[in-house]
Amino acid sequence: MLKHILRNNTPQDWLFALLALCISMLVFELIRRFILRRLDRMHRPDYLVARLFMDVVSATRILLPAAIGVYAATQFLNLPPAGEKVADRAFLSLLMLQSGFWASRVLDFWLRTRFDGTGTPTEGSRTMTRTWLSFLGRVVLWSLAALLILDNLGINITALVASLGIGGIAVALAVQNILGDLFASLSIAIDQPFVIGDFIVVDDLMGTVEHVGLKTTRLRSLSGEQLIFSNNDLLKSRIRNYKRMQERRIEFGIGVTYDTPIEKLERIPDFLREAIAAQNKARFDRAHFKGFGPSSLDFEAVYHVLDPDYPVYMDVQQAINLHLLRELGQHGISLAFPTQTVYLAGPLPPAVTDRTKS
Repeated sequence: MLKHILRNNTPQDWLFALLALCISMLVFELIRRFILRRLDRMHRPDYLVARLFMDVVSATRILLPAAIGVYAATQFLNLPPAGEKVADRAFLSLLMLQSGFWASRVLDFWLRTRFDGTGTPTEGSRTMTRTWLSFLGRVVLWSLAALLILDNLGINITALVASLGIGGIAVALAVQNILGDLFASLSIAIDQPFVIGDFIVVDDLMGTVEHVGLKTTRLRSLSGEQLIFSNNDLLKSRIRNYKRMQERRIEFGIGVTYDTPIEKLERIPDFLREAIAAQNKARFDRAHFKGFGPSSLDFEAVYHVLDPDYPVYMDVQQAINLHLLRELGQHGISLAFPTQTVYLAGPLPPAVTDRTKS
């Protein structure tokens, strides 16, 4: 093939081929720099598409202009069929390799956008997650690119793919618990049902998230001890995230004694409404005479605390309770407490009295 190429191409053909190679690479590089300058001038942080395109263009290596240059140079040379086949394979291999760099940059751009650090306590966890996702993504990406390039070069990769598949199944079976926790960690990182600093409740356990690792998630409970959950088990549980609560809905009730006059009972819902409306961080919903309890007449009120912070809710509830005690005391209304009253119908019948004396 080499003798055929040297014998059937004149120095002029080689000169044209070399010029085509150099000019193609030079023109491509000039176009790339021009596009980068234009994108840099119109660059704005909120233009995600422009930023992505800029990253992709920046990731263009010499491989693509070299592939285009080789393809252009072969048009000026008289190549045998085997030589044309080699040139086509070289062109496609370089193009696949450059596509790998583009895909890697797109993956990195998506991870940067998805896990952009904000200076919050979650930044360290996001950085770690982004690093692991980037590593796994690059391994899969470049493995696929290598297989495609080998297949393009004429190498039979069927046995290699089969071996990798069998080996992967064996490894997956051996470490399925670890892989389950690993993928659960990635799911937590991507979906973010909670982040570091959130206060969550898992079944009957509660605490503040301190660390989200590859295998476990750690919480600091209210009593001070550290709670450790497997990531896989954690995602199977019902999680309540109180940190993302926008406002609290509070339902509470009071009970008054049964001897309270009906005129005063009618005013108690108004007292509840006034007590809630007097709070700046509370929004009144409803207040009603709920029903008849074992030892009290029960009233129920519902309101919303506009701040999800628990101490704020306690401050509001305390103010409402004090306001109610003041109003009920001024109107002579007594709060009920568990009591039992026994009523005697009258004196015992004579027969029962005689039997008792005997």
